[in-house]
Amino acid sequence: MSEREEKFEKMLKAILDQYDDVVSKMEKLKAEDKTKTVTYKQLMTTKLSLGNMLAMYKLYGLLEE
Repeated sequence: MSEREEKFEKMLKAILDQYDDVVSKMEKLKAEDKTKTVTYKQLMTTKLSLGNMLAMYKLYGLLEE
């Protein structure tokens, strides 16, 4: 694997980990009925941004289903 490919894999793992972390935090806030808080809205924005990045990776065949 080339250095570039290794960097890509590292970046992809970081994005996937961050996405999972954001979803987990959102679920916790939702369970506490705090979906109208600024924190929840910020997490939603982050989730959408990360989701868009992951969608592009899927579109170009760079993310395994």
